[in-house]
Amino acid sequence: MTILYLLLPIAVLLAIIAIAAFLWTVRSGQYDDLEGPPQRMLMDDDDPRMPGNAARRGKPRA
Repeated sequence: MTILYLLLPIAVLLAIIAIAAFLWTVRSGQYDDLEGPPQRMLMDDDDPRMPGNAARRGKPRA
């Protein structure tokens, strides 16, 4: 029973820290654009390893 006097405040403190960290990330804009970066990654056409890209840019193929 005496261990609860130690563990309960620690659990409450960790919960407060987690909520504060979450609120900080929301206010700083971490979750503003969730779909933009994955779509930009898929639409990236600058991959020099693809065979057609070197010919389009006028560079000789290796």
